[in-house]
Amino acid sequence: MTPNPNDARQLRGGGPRVLDDGTEIFSPGDCSAVSRPWRMLVFVLWFAWALATSSGAVLHDLVTPGNQARSGIARIRLNCRTDAEVTMLSSLITLTPGTLTLGTNRETADGAQMDPDGHRLLYVHALYADDADALRTEIHDMERRMLHALRKEGIA
Repeated sequence: MTPNPNDARQLRGGGPRVLDDGTEIFSPGDCSAVSRPWRMLVFVLWFAWALATSSGAVLHDLVTPGNQARSGIARIRLNCRTDAEVTMLSSLITLTPGTLTLGTNRETADGAQMDPDGHRLLYVHALYADDADALRTEIHDMERRMLHALRKEGIA
């Protein structure tokens, strides 16, 4: 499904376009291949921090009385173009404590499933999700950072 420019609005600061369902559409960046190792290093450090903070949240919930979990499931339309990118993102989500990738699929323009040219969909369960939109925002942030590190040109 090609995003309709009439469906999207620009975020402040010229950021990614956001569709009505909360999907962020990323545009290619203008980075060089020389900066790629640095972008990967920054992503690895960011992911290590995300692992530490999410581990802390799960540990805190385990050792304190009561239950702070607000679990939920969200369907997320991705910007990943290849199976390798989808697999990498799914693995990173599942490695993060409190989140789990339930499955993937593809979407066509009419909403049917299994079109090879359609957007890729990801179904994610989160233990600490206030709502589906908040979970989508977190996953899109991780996806943006991952794609910026992995793609030769980066993400704008």
